[in-house]
Formats: sequence, structure tokens, C-alpha cells
Amino acid sequence: MKLFGKKLKREPLPEKIFETEAMNAVDLIAPASIEVKPSYSMLGERMTKSFFIFSYPRYLTTSWFSPVINLDIPMDIAFFIHPVDAGLILKQLRRRVTEVQAELMEREEKGLIRDPALETAYQDIEELRDRLQTAQERMFQLGLYLTVYADTKEEMDSIETSLRSILESKLIYIKPALYQQKEGFITTSPYCLDKLDVHAPMNTEPLSSVFPFVSFDLSSNEGILYGINQHNNSLVLFDRFSLENANMCIFAQSGAGKSYAVKLEVLRSLMLGINVVIIDPENEYEMLSQAVGGSYFKISLSSDSHVNPFDLPAPREDEDPADVLRSNVINLVGLMRLMLGGLTPEEDAIMDRALTETYASRDITPKSDFSKIEPPLISDLEAVLETMEGAESLLKRVRKFTKGTYANFFNQPSNVDMKNKLVVFGIRDMEEGLRPMAMYIIMRYIWNQIRTELKKRIFVVDEAWWLMKSDDGASFLFGITKRARKYWLGVTTITQDVGDFMKSDYGKPIITNSALQFLMKQSPATADILQKTFNLTNWEKELLLGSAVGEGIFFAGQKHVALRVVASSAENKFITPSPEEILKMKEEKKRLSEEK
Repeated sequence: MKLFGKKLKREPLPEKIFETEAMNAVDLIAPASIEVKPSYSMLGERMTKSFFIFSYPRYLTTSWFSPVINLDIPMDIAFFIHPVDAGLILKQLRRRVTEVQAELMEREEKGLIRDPALETAYQDIEELRDRLQTAQERMFQLGLYLTVYADTKEEMDSIETSLRSILESKLIYIKPALYQQKEGFITTSPYCLDKLDVHAPMNTEPLSSVFPFVSFDLSSNEGILYGINQHNNSLVLFDRFSLENANMCIFAQSGAGKSYAVKLEVLRSLMLGINVVIIDPENEYEMLSQAVGGSYFKISLSSDSHVNPFDLPAPREDEDPADVLRSNVINLVGLMRLMLGGLTPEEDAIMDRALTETYASRDITPKSDFSKIEPPLISDLEAVLETMEGAESLLKRVRKFTKGTYANFFNQPSNVDMKNKLVVFGIRDMEEGLRPMAMYIIMRYIWNQIRTELKKRIFVVDEAWWLMKSDDGASFLFGITKRARKYWLGVTTITQDVGDFMKSDYGKPIITNSALQFLMKQSPATADILQKTFNLTNWEKELLLGSAVGEGIFFAGQKHVALRVVASSAENKFITPSPEEILKMKEEKKRLSEEK
């Protein structure tokens, strides 16, 4: 460049210009402003407040800090643990035990009444000295600090009240870091700087209770994958048959993913050689059955699949045939109550005698070997009732099931085969009024087959509230859940109508006889019922109300975790409930068959 004939030298631009204009990570995460007040700080428009714990009780219980961690609020927590020289502590304890001992002797000489607090202190000091001397314990200085965040002062006051009530109920006391809010914020930030320097002496045992690793772990070396533990992202992997019983209850509103979770468990259980039997009210398991080569029986008034309610199980070696027959007659009386719209005490007695005579008409008696005898039909019961005095009303009602359209289902010998690994009974096409009866009959047939041969099985009863509508149906389901363990059986009870389920006298007993429970997304009304039944905290109740599809609280014995059901893309093809995905797969299957 020339100016007035002189060549000017071009100076390079300083690097600082570029540095000042560049945007780095600090600019992205830093608040617009920071204002420090005596009792709180403002990070932009967000309020923060730092606290420290300054006093602890004599004993600390395991997971005492868990309620604080589980509070649904933004929070930073910092632990500072400083080891203390054992020699120094022993020297201080020796001096302290001498002082306490002298005070005890002085009180004794003066004839004063004993001081329990002083005696306890003496025992504690002596015990701690012994454990320190033998290296069983070590001493530390613990600093525990919290910083919470809120949008308004009212919200911050509410959070502080919650913290105080939780901790003070355990005799643990907390204070805000007055005039040290900046130091408190730095202390709870990831700088590893203890600016507050508020410490409490603590030995190894109580110190271990402070650590927040309290989320339950349901992982084991056996069993199937149920999902992901949302507390710590660990795998929920275990064998349901390893618990005191293998029964499970699942409660969820429509669309929460309960059938998806069950189908996934069924698929994975089949891989381990476990047999599965399902009562399917909505034909949701048909695709899964086809995929694994299972047996799917569509049950309706016009179907070719039949189940005879008079079928008997073959007595096992440890069973008395007379007891088997008697139990079957009692269950049949319950079925007749359901089918005939209730029985009076007189009709109940007549029906009991009529059923016994119906079996006797086929030479089935307590003393006979009925394992190879063809069982009777309802038409045989009709014939017996015709000969009995006072059975006119019963006879009229029974004929509804022996004549006309009802007879095709209720008055036919059984022709279903349960030898497959997966057996599904689809009852979607059964008339709604007959569905509880159909479920009862199918359940009796399944139960008789289960009792005949000892084998590891899972029995899934979907939409169980249909059965819970009647006392006899609910009683029978409860009887199965109570006796299932004896026959190596796990009963899975699924319902979306929690209200109807819990109204039954057998609702809660079925739950208590189920070692596993899976609570998924609920409506506000049902959430209140479940909170009372399962003793849920308010936080757990809110979790159920806000759960996404396939999420909920999973109970296994005394443990429970927040669970998210996960499936691989291959598994999802067989278990998806999405109508769109199902239609696509059907079209693809049709296209492939046409190409062949």
C-alpha cells in the first residue's frame, strides 16, 4: 500500500480481537447475572439456597438420606469426608472418658440419682475406643451440604419446609448458610472445594449409612429381562419362580402398555422352556402365537373349539380320587350359580345332588377310576334334573344351555389340545354377557390340565375384572393363585378396571398372594385406590400419574423399583399393539406369500 508515494507496512491484526469475539463453553452455560443475598442467591431469574447439616443423632439408620434424594426437586448435594488420625482421636477419647468417669464417681459419692445420658456416653466412648484400637473402625470428619433451586420465594420456602420436616423427624438438623450463600454454591458445585467447612465427627459405621446408594437392584444370574431400573439404569433381571410364589398382578389404564409387557415376558419365558397358557379377551396374543408356533383357540358360540365344563382331572399319585371329584362338584356348583343367575339355598342343595348323580350316570364315583371315562355333558345334567322333585326352575334355566345356539359351546365334549408350549384361548368373539361364564369354564379346564401334569408354567388371565364381577369367579381365581405354587405355576392377573377388581372381597387377597406386582400409568381416581392398597408415597403416586407407555413401579417381594419395559426390534415385531405396525406386517406377509 502506498500513501503520498511512500510504501506503508501492513501490520497484522492482534489475536485478541478474535479471542474476544469467539464464544466458548462458559458463555453457553453461565447465567446472565449472579446476585448474592444473605439468605439466597439469584442465578439469572432462578433462586438458589444452600444448606448444611450440623447435628446428627446417636444412631443413623440405613438409607436415612433416601427421602431427600427422592424429592422431585432440582438439587445439588456434596459430601466431604476427611479422615482423622486414629492416634489423635484415641488421645482425645482417653481424656474424655476420664472426665466422664470422674463425673460419674462424683455423683455416686454425693448420693445423686444416676444419669442415664452420662452412663450411655461412657459406654459409647469405651466401645469406640476398643473398635478404633483394634482397627475395626476409623474416624472421619463429614461435611454434608445441599443447594436447592426454585423459581419463586414461595416455592423455595416450601422446599425448605419439606427438607426440615424430613430430616428433623430423624433428629437430623439443617441450617441455611446465612451470609455464605456464595461459598455454599461453590461447595456444592463440582470444584471439590469445601468453602463452608462445617464438619461433624463420624466413625465408619454411621458414615456408611450416608451414602445414597439405596435404589434396589433386581439383577440376578437367572431368569428373564423385565426392563430397566430407572433409578440407576441397571437391568431388572430375575426368575419369578425363585420368589415365595410366582404370581403377578398388573394394574394399568388402557394404552399404558400392560399387554406389551406381558407379551414380552411370555416370549422370553418361552425361550427358557417355560410353558404358557393365556386367556385372551381381545385376540391380542394371536400374532405372538403364530410367530412361535403356539396353539390359538378362538372360543365363541359358533367356533369349532369346545370346552366341556364337566371335564375331570386325572388324580395324581398323592391325591385321593374322592377328594378330586368332590372339589370338582363344588366348583361346578359355583359355575352353575354364574350360568343360572344365582341359586337359592334349596336350589343349591338340589344342584349339588344333581351334579353328583350326573357323574354317577357315567360310572364316575369316588371309588371308580374315572381317568379313562368320558365325562358327562350339560345335557346329562338336564336329564337328571327332569327326574328330581323341586328342580323345575333349574331345569328351565339349564335348557337354555342345552338347546339352541348356546348348546354349541356349553354342551360339547372338549376338543382342545394343551400339549403345545404356548396355548391361547381367544374369547373376543364370545357375547359380552357370556364372557364371564366362558372365562370360568376355560379356567376350570386349564386348572384341571395343570393339576394333571407337574410342569413349570405361567398362566395369564387378561382383563381379570370380568371374572371379578361375580363372587364365584373371583373365588375360583383366588383359589388358583393360592394353590399355584404347589403345581409349579405362576398366575399373571391383568386388569385395567382397578375399581371393580378391588370392590371384590377377593381382590386384595389375590394381590397379597402375588409376590410380584406391576403398577403402570393410572388415572387420578385409580391412583388413589392403589396408593392406599400398596402404601405408596406421594412421589410414587405422582410417578404413576405421569408414567409413559411401558413404565411403572415394579414390586418383587419386599423390593420395588421404577421400571421401564424395553424390547429389541425383533421382539417388537411379534408383540407390538400398534394397529399401524400390525397392518404393515400383515401386508408384508401377504406380499411375500403372493411372490412365492
